[in-house]
Amino acid sequence: MASDNYIQKSACGCSHCNTHSHTEQENQGKAAKLRAYLPGFVSFVLLISGLIFDHFLSRSFFSGYIRLAWYTVAFLIVAFPVLKEVWGSILKKHFFNEFTLMSVATIGAFCIGEYPEGVAVMLFYAIGELFQASAVNKAERSIKALIDIRPDKAFVKRNGRYKSVSPQEVRIGETIQIKAGEKVPLDSKMLSPESTFDTRALTGESRPSQIKSGENVLAGMVNLEKVIELKVAKKYTDSSLARILDMVQNATSRKAKTELLITRFARIYTPLVFFLALAITLIPALFVSDYVFSDWLYRGLVFLVISCPCALVISVPLGYFGGIGAASRHGILFKGANFIDTLCDVNTVVFDKTGTLTKGVFEVQKIQGLNFESSQVLAYAKALEQYSNHPVAKAVMNFGDDSYKSFHVENVEEIAGHGLKGTVDGKDVAVGNNKLLKSLQIDYDEAVDAIAETTILVAVDNRYAGYILVADEIKEDAPLAIAKLKEYGILRTVVLSGDKSEITKSVASQLHINVAYGDLLPENKMSEMVKIKSNKANIVAFVGDGINDTPVLAFSDVGIAMGGMGADAAIETADVVIQTDHPSKIATAIQISKATKNIVKQNIGLAFGIKLFVMILGGIGVANMWEAVFADVGVALLAILNAMRILNKKFR
Repeated sequence: MASDNYIQKSACGCSHCNTHSHTEQENQGKAAKLRAYLPGFVSFVLLISGLIFDHFLSRSFFSGYIRLAWYTVAFLIVAFPVLKEVWGSILKKHFFNEFTLMSVATIGAFCIGEYPEGVAVMLFYAIGELFQASAVNKAERSIKALIDIRPDKAFVKRNGRYKSVSPQEVRIGETIQIKAGEKVPLDSKMLSPESTFDTRALTGESRPSQIKSGENVLAGMVNLEKVIELKVAKKYTDSSLARILDMVQNATSRKAKTELLITRFARIYTPLVFFLALAITLIPALFVSDYVFSDWLYRGLVFLVISCPCALVISVPLGYFGGIGAASRHGILFKGANFIDTLCDVNTVVFDKTGTLTKGVFEVQKIQGLNFESSQVLAYAKALEQYSNHPVAKAVMNFGDDSYKSFHVENVEEIAGHGLKGTVDGKDVAVGNNKLLKSLQIDYDEAVDAIAETTILVAVDNRYAGYILVADEIKEDAPLAIAKLKEYGILRTVVLSGDKSEITKSVASQLHINVAYGDLLPENKMSEMVKIKSNKANIVAFVGDGINDTPVLAFSDVGIAMGGMGADAAIETADVVIQTDHPSKIATAIQISKATKNIVKQNIGLAFGIKLFVMILGGIGVANMWEAVFADVGVALLAILNAMRILNKKFR
């Protein structure tokens, strides 16, 4: 029994129960950091003490083999990982890369007696690598926050008892129990009356969400209040959390065009500068009368160190990686760095309406009574609508109080495509559309027919009592989304919807969207998208959430899916996923992509500008190895620090 209790406590996933393991992880992290920094620290101490002996103390013992051994130890401590990479590259017949350049330059410096410079180049390169690792870790922490929310246990009800099992073993339809502070392991339906959940790790939304009986609860959410029961709706592999983890972990494998260009450039650039350095060393022997091999070799080595493409090959992918990490912190998932580049250039955004700009949920917007109070109209309507499963009926039932329960209802009859009729407290009541009242020959205000939204007409004892207007509601942040898109340079906004044309145009008008088309089937949406893209100047993003949106999501330059309640097919097809279902996040995604692209451009300009200048100085013999160190490692450090800015930047 004690054993079972221990297992339950350690598996619960709450912060109290995991304190010991969390402390262990922290200690392991500190030890790993110490191991990473120790070689550089020891090498730095040896280099500084060697320079002090060389220039200040002038100790007689610090010469010859002792001096060589001293600097060799300082060199090998930090050079070993690089030399190992070089050996691996040689075995694979990849002779020209930044590791080869660094090794040739530093070993060459030792050959001509410039020991401190050889150590300094490799030491500062190692420091640059540590900075890079730190930047990558910071970006990865944003992404791994998702991986950390993956629960490893589920308490499933079997044979009347709750048993701890792996989430992969739980079947659809089984009941699971979640205690306060625990993470939800699988996508489920709420069985308990209600509870509050922290959805921050999944959606980036800081405000807790209240979820009621029958509503969806997603894997990765944290139960904040009490012990609840859920009915499993999906297998673990099909859960929203599993899909998100897969998307994030694969995101960096899809490289941006700039990143691919830099990789190809480095393959040509590296052998080119290697042979240029060789030329600087040997060719002057043909026409320089006082040619000294060691002097020109030194110039060639300086040129090699300067020309090393570390800043480019490190900082460009790091910039994109930082962008993906920053986006994930805001509930936005880029499926690849290439989509960051494309989203920067988007000038036209096309929206689906229902579920994208609107909530996709019917709600009562207005009740109009004629010879009856509005509360009476609603009560009579609910008395009959309680017997219907239609979405419109559910919207009516979710509105107002429960006064209808005092009515005695009998002889309820549903007329397909029209509505319901029955007897309520001895009165004949009809609830439905205009076709129902016409079929019963009941006169009503025909001005209602001109209303674009769905209207439910109510008649009592063959007299028109009034109507209830039911409509989809615009999302709270939709107006802000459109305003921000225009602020970020989006020239044209369009709505393509399968809903009534009048409703679609009304929503577009309220949101100040340029163009709106309604009454569209999926093939009609595609036809409209083809027309938009026929103008080669248009770079188009399409935003949708339904299965019917998948063809257009695939056809657009960038497909953006609403991932919270969106269809699986839409999420799989899209290039970018908005986890919170907030349309304003589209503008945030564009802002992040533009900031990422700017940082990448700055890094390229910084690397080329400084390197070219110092390469010229090195070639003519003005720059020495120390300037070369700055041009190589210094530029790399500056580029890495610049790339890290995106992780600290505030996006709105």
